Amino acid sequence: MRQVGAVQSWCLGVMLQLILAAALHQGFATVAPPTTAPHKDPGRPERGIYQVTNSNGTTCLLAYMGLQLNITFDSQNKTVQDVVNIQPNMTKSSGSCDSDTAFLNLTTDADKTSLIFNFTLNTTSKKYHLSEVSLSATWPDMKDPFSVRNTSLDYLRSTLGYSYRCRNEQTLFVAQNFSINTFEVQVQPFGVTGKQFGAAEECQLDEDDMLIPIVVGAALAGLVIIVLLAYLIGRKRSHAGYQTI
Repeated sequence: MRQVGAVQSWCLGVMLQLILAAALHQGFATVAPPTTAPHKDPGRPERGIYQVTNSNGTTCLLAYMGLQLNITFDSQNKTVQDVVNIQPNMTKSSGSCDSDTAFLNLTTDADKTSLIFNFTLNTTSKKYHLSEVSLSATWPDMKDPFSVRNTSLDYLRSTLGYSYRCRNEQTLFVAQNFSINTFEVQVQPFGVTGKQFGAAEECQLDEDDMLIPIVVGAALAGLVIIVLLAYLIGRKRSHAGYQTI
């Protein structure tokens, strides 16, 4: 029975290592935290439904997401680190779609903000991604109008005819002084049929959330099987020791 106890201890150690590895994998897979501390927390943003129609009136881009802007800007006598939610009921969507590019422009008249997402499709691989983001804003407490643009991004990657979906919160880093938090995002800039999203391809963060219970369950199942086998082997040897010579 001492052998059985040793096997059980080894199995428990293996299971704990698997669980720890899965947890570490989840931690490393998340997007790096923002480099600036927020000035205030406006709470979780409301999800908005945005769409773009082409020249013949058909929908060519769909987006359903909550958006939060992290901006660092100069005020009159200090540097401000602000966090602002995009409010769907105060936001207008526009844009255009071509064979390999599509952009979504979100504008608000109240605070004079324009946020543009530009998507690019690789016609060879049939993969698309968010390749460019630009923001221009003129807020009352800004010393000068704020403007930033990054044309070399690689976010929200998916396949033509499919939508990209991520239930977890993500941070999209655009520049040192600007990033975007996305919440429960689903977007499809190409291959839209009617006004419906195509089948969703899940983001890595969501897949990692599903991976941990699978790893833990497999480890527990393996532990039960190994302990059972060790018990049967030990019992068989115990019986063999009582045989008469």
